Amino acid sequence: MMEYHGWVTIRQMARADRGYGYNSLLEQQAADDHDGPLEQQGAHDDGDDGLLERQVEEIRAYLAQLPDYGLIDLRWLNGSPSLHVAGQPNRDGGWSDIILGLFQRIGQIAPGSYGLLHLWDDEGTHPNEFRVYRLVRGRLSEHADTLLSPTIPTLEDPEPNPEPDS
Repeated sequence: MMEYHGWVTIRQMARADRGYGYNSLLEQQAADDHDGPLEQQGAHDDGDDGLLERQVEEIRAYLAQLPDYGLIDLRWLNGSPSLHVAGQPNRDGGWSDIILGLFQRIGQIAPGSYGLLHLWDDEGTHPNEFRVYRLVRGRLSEHADTLLSPTIPTLEDPEPNPEPDS
């Protein structure tokens, strides 16, 4: 079995003053007293705020190409776009590559994004441990997990030793 759980906070860049974009778009809307939905205004903005909106739409388009399985949820939370993924396919069947590819693609589209992916494949190269993938500044790196691994005995009991034949 394979199991994965992950999240990404999507940011257009790693700059602290303009990394989110959405809140400054709200401030601009209040100051300019525009009519119409916020999404339409963002589409016409050539500044950083419009860039974040376009990046989120590019990520949405990428998500639409993925096979339908598990949880894939992209939404705005308190003015910031966030992605959550989770699944437990019976076999990997290429899912680890799909999910890792998703995180890499987000790093390419919106290089200020950051997040974590925990992945455990009991038939993979690390069958007794979760692997943690960290997305920071457009780069995805693999790390050993110390909180849930080794899965046996941390999460599951070892199989009992069979009684020797008498």
